[in-house]
Amino acid sequence: MQHDPKLLSVIIPAYKQSKSIEQDIRQIDASLVHIKIPYELIVVVDGKEDQTYARARKLVRKHIVVVGYEHNHGKGYAVRYGMARAKGDVIAFLDAGSDIRAEGVSMFLEHYRWYNADIIIGSKRHPVSKVHYPFSRTLLSWGYQMVVRVMFGLNIRDSQVGMKLFRRKVLEDVLPRLLVKEFAFDIEILAVAHHLGYRRIFEAPVELDFSGASSITSANLWNIIYHMLWDTAAVFYRLKILRYYDNLNSQQWRYDPELNFRINIG
Repeated sequence: MQHDPKLLSVIIPAYKQSKSIEQDIRQIDASLVHIKIPYELIVVVDGKEDQTYARARKLVRKHIVVVGYEHNHGKGYAVRYGMARAKGDVIAFLDAGSDIRAEGVSMFLEHYRWYNADIIIGSKRHPVSKVHYPFSRTLLSWGYQMVVRVMFGLNIRDSQVGMKLFRRKVLEDVLPRLLVKEFAFDIEILAVAHHLGYRRIFEAPVELDFSGASSITSANLWNIIYHMLWDTAAVFYRLKILRYYDNLNSQQWRYDPELNFRINIG
């Protein structure tokens, strides 16, 4: 089993969440009080296009950090931006919006300890997950996971739930290599970690309710499918053909000072 982490960092990417961001932060903070280890919340506002940043800033505390930037770059960029500022030896991310119950973070920590894991991922298809999900999203998710299994050999049932937890060493190794900012960020980080030998990837149950979310139109669904497959194919090409993510190609990795991951804790 893993030893207890000294500090847990939770990244909360948020985009146009002005109506709910204060409630989201309060709920996540309240759910972490009982985990029995120190923690920090890092809220990343992915583009200051509404009042999300201003409202989140009202809740800044010693353990709650709010950062952001002017223009939207995508969820993947926002998560990496937060991770670059994280101090924890275990780092998680959790989508804003309250669709996913934040209480699951404590279960993720238990799975992390029990399995001596590199990565814990939330899974809608875990036997004890409680999920309310539109059919269109279910269909998209199932089809995508078949593609992922064939292309990357990842023996997982779900890669797209917006809650994941990483051992810091994994992120130190993986983050400098990543490129995807939007649709296939989750699969890029998992595929590269697996490729580099971090094979202890385990699924954990989640409570997820998208029943109140606006339905995806047919046009939006096909647009999402197109971009997901395009970005995923690009990850496959870089991983399997170009070998871009390998250490030998480190000079080709794109350095972004905003995403520079700090090696030392503290």
